[in-house]
Amino acid sequence: MAVGARSGHDEPEKRPELPAESPVTADTAVAADGADDASQQHEEEREPKKQRSFWKELPLLIGVALVLALLIKTFLVQAFSIPSDSMMNTLQRGDRVLVDKLTPWFGSKPERGEVVVFHDPGKWLEGEPTPDPNAVQKFLSFIGLMPSAEEKDLIKRVIAVGGDTVECKRGGKVHVNGKALNEQDFIAPGSTPCDDQPFGPIKVPEGRIWVMGDNRQNSLDSRYHQSLPGNGTVSEDDVVGRAIVVAWPVNRWATLPVPPTFDQPGLNAAAKAATSPAALGLVGAVPIVLWRRRRVAAPA
Repeated sequence: MAVGARSGHDEPEKRPELPAESPVTADTAVAADGADDASQQHEEEREPKKQRSFWKELPLLIGVALVLALLIKTFLVQAFSIPSDSMMNTLQRGDRVLVDKLTPWFGSKPERGEVVVFHDPGKWLEGEPTPDPNAVQKFLSFIGLMPSAEEKDLIKRVIAVGGDTVECKRGGKVHVNGKALNEQDFIAPGSTPCDDQPFGPIKVPEGRIWVMGDNRQNSLDSRYHQSLPGNGTVSEDDVVGRAIVVAWPVNRWATLPVPPTFDQPGLNAAAKAATSPAALGLVGAVPIVLWRRRRVAAPA
């Protein structure tokens, strides 16, 4: 046998089996596309979102600011400009004051000593020059971005409230419920309490107030309107709110607290004793109750 010769039948040479290529089916195609979409979405999420242009947001910001200003002016505070010298030296011509309009919504009523803004009760400003604002000033005043352009508002100090008796004689002091007021802390230097227009005694009706300017010799206040309906008093319904602070100019910034003289003892008690039916009823009931107790306790 020759070297290298094969014996018997020659067997065919075995080749390594290769894995058959799987056809691309519809399911696998969808899976592949889904993976691509997820990868693309992930990349998009990592990209920062583009902010809207400032100029596109500006009208919205202005609209929100105007609405907020209108709400604040209507329900919270409102700016008023002082047009005269009737409240010197507490307030000077040209001052801007902020008026609290919130507390009246919760039932708060004007109190003695407060500086209040109120609508003209009727003919108080008759013959007085009134401002003539332009359309822009009216609009800014309406939404509260400028002091009020309302031509029928006044500002004075509350001296007496409903149920009080107020009077002032020439050369004397203002008396409320028999108590003399020490007004030197707030009336204008050189002013007298009422020498130019003495008045009273006047009983202030319930739901109304008696007001006077701090510059007594230059203030057409309740004293000068006693011939009008209300006899010089102002309805609480006409009160816009209490002036709480001088906001402008900056060098005039100050709060407007109630002067101490309006907190003196007995000022309120006198009014309540004179006007409270409940108090009178209680006084009258005490003797009756005592008489009844003695009668029941007496031996038969």
